[in-house]
Amino acid sequence: MMTDPIADMLTRMRNAIMIKAEKVDVPASRIKLEIAKLLKEEGFIRAYKILKDKKQGVLRISLKYVESKSIITGLKRVSKPGRRVYAGYKEVHEIMGGVGIVIMTTPKGILTDSVCRNEKLGGEVIAYIW
Repeated sequence: MMTDPIADMLTRMRNAIMIKAEKVDVPASRIKLEIAKLLKEEGFIRAYKILKDKKQGVLRISLKYVESKSIITGLKRVSKPGRRVYAGYKEVHEIMGGVGIVIMTTPKGILTDSVCRNEKLGGEVIAYIW
């Protein structure tokens, strides 16, 4: 049994980037699908899709590279099962001078830091991606 599936997703992506893989497969879930959707909207990945299997499905993420360098240079899991981290909209700061994003769960769903500041929403800080 996996205790932190989001950390597993980020680790699989980090490992795939280190070997310059084009795609990475992770077990699918709704929260992982929403994170992939945000990464696509923000331009960190090329595409994502759900592949059906006999279990929960597989989320295939196509990584994005420019001149053999990954767009994603860092991934960091912030809130963990053993230590939840919450922040109000005033406490969420830009990552790498606005180049990176903070992914948060809020009452309105999974959003980025800029959307949270604009809508004045706080929540659980899931990860930093830059």
